[in-house]
Amino acid sequence: MLLLIASLVGLAIALYAYLTPLTGVTGTLGALVAVLACIALAILALLLAVVTGRGTSIALRVLILVGLAGTFFAAMLLHQWWLCAAMVVGLIGLIIDMARPSHRARVTHS
Repeated sequence: MLLLIASLVGLAIALYAYLTPLTGVTGTLGALVAVLACIALAILALLLAVVTGRGTSIALRVLILVGLAGTFFAAMLLHQWWLCAAMVVGLIGLIIDMARPSHRARVTHS
């Protein structure tokens, strides 16, 4: 859930930077890529919440990690520090998701 919220906050920040005049990156391709990356991260976060297979969840986590790192790097190049902070929060959400026990592990012990 934290990952999804961070992605949506990042989307709002990236849209603000892309659409608002005098942000320094208004209408640039880099800001548009950051917007699209945040949309992709939100979709991947939703998929991660509903997927049940272990291999699929590992693949989604790897894709999310690459997306977070790429979006963080793009935000640094765009000097959008709040977007960087949102991606760090998303990384914390991904780490929490990886650290929690899976649903299958909790069911088999009962």
